[in-house]
Amino acid sequence: MKVTPDIIRYEFVGTEAKIAKSRHPGYVGISGKIIDETRNTFRILHEGKGKRVVKDSAVFHFRFSDGTVVEIDGKLLVGRPEDRLKKRIRRLW
Repeated sequence: MKVTPDIIRYEFVGTEAKIAKSRHPGYVGISGKIIDETRNTFRILHEGKGKRVVKDSAVFHFRFSDGTVVEIDGKLLVGRPEDRLKKRIRRLW
């Protein structure tokens, strides 16, 4: 998978995720499959339970189907999934 700024338009439900950093110490280390997404949160299936994580306060590592791991700041992901498709993206690097 080629990593570009368009990665934030990707559909994250069903993707493996891990929380690398967070302002909330209880979030760090939560990992599993994303089962739901709202405007401000991801719901991650962690050890058989659904954990709700606020996007704005965490940095995520996403593992895509081809094995690529990408680190994305949750602040870039805030917003409804359908609205992220329309969002104009500034070049990040």
